[in-house]
Amino acid sequence: MSRLATRAHVVPRALLRLGRRARPTRIERILVAHHLLLGDTLMLGALLARLRRQHPRADIVFTVPPACLPLYAARPWGIEAIAFDPRRPGDARAVTRRGPFDLAYVPGDNRHALLARAAGARWVVAFERDTPGWKNRLIDELIPWPDRPTHLADLFARLAGEGDEVFNVEDWRAPPHAPFALPAPPYVVLHVGAGSPLRHWEPQRWRALAEHLRQRAAPLKVVWSAGPGEEGLVTAIDPQQRHPSLAGQLDLAQLWHLLAGASLLVAPDTGVVHLARITGTPTLCLFGPGSDVLFGASRFWRAHRFEAVIAADFPCRDQRTLFKREIAWVRRCQRGTDRCAAPACMDALGVDTAIAACERLLAP
Repeated sequence: MSRLATRAHVVPRALLRLGRRARPTRIERILVAHHLLLGDTLMLGALLARLRRQHPRADIVFTVPPACLPLYAARPWGIEAIAFDPRRPGDARAVTRRGPFDLAYVPGDNRHALLARAAGARWVVAFERDTPGWKNRLIDELIPWPDRPTHLADLFARLAGEGDEVFNVEDWRAPPHAPFALPAPPYVVLHVGAGSPLRHWEPQRWRALAEHLRQRAAPLKVVWSAGPGEEGLVTAIDPQQRHPSLAGQLDLAQLWHLLAGASLLVAPDTGVVHLARITGTPTLCLFGPGSDVLFGASRFWRAHRFEAVIAADFPCRDQRTLFKREIAWVRRCQRGTDRCAAPACMDALGVDTAIAACERLLAP
């Protein structure tokens, strides 16, 4: 479905509401409008927690990618999650019907201020310096980027001002899910998939890690995991099928329950790592091109047991953009396979280092 129908619905309504405004003094309804991927959407939990603390009685409406909607069935922090994909015009209509709103927050791409305006938002808050510049003119309150390294979750929370919230697993109850063959504990989930082949770890290293976990003094059952279409990754790693695989078989609600019962998750830098923060699963993240500063340990999730394995100061992890803004302290690589033939940054991650990190996480 073309985005044109969404624009035809949103843009005229937004333009009718442009003009000089004043920040409301009474806040009863709040919109958080975005179209981010799974991991970024989950990290917005820090912003939601801060908004709930500041406005304990307000209605908070939160857009999420349609596939993520089941994760919010229990209404964490009392928010109402609503599916939004710009390619589905009905989603934009559903959001605008929820209006009007006193406040709107737009993390990421400031173009979604158009959606907030179309929904009747009286005051819109977003980060500065989006490109092209017309997007910033839609915003009432532009928040500067921090001048020091900050985790993305804590950065999102800055949109609502200062605070020091800490995530508690009781804040977000488990969603209902379709039955599946849940492994008997104790087990470890090795999630081998990622959004780019440049985040894949070599098969022999996964095999070595799995063998260590199986043979340790307190052995763990190994369960392979990967997303739809990534089943071949598990086949290449474990052609003899020595360990059970749930690759490509689970939706996000089922994956939640798999992680919740696990003693440990090991995965590349992908959305599954952030889902494990919510389930409270001890997590080892293998960082290749990504940033452990942006996506590693967080102040909001400081109670979560987390370890990052990364080759520090890798020479080609040198790009400084985040949501199309140039940020001086950002160090990451977003190149594709057309510019990078092999994941040298992932190949630099040794098995022994990963094993040591696993043992620290598994320690009582």
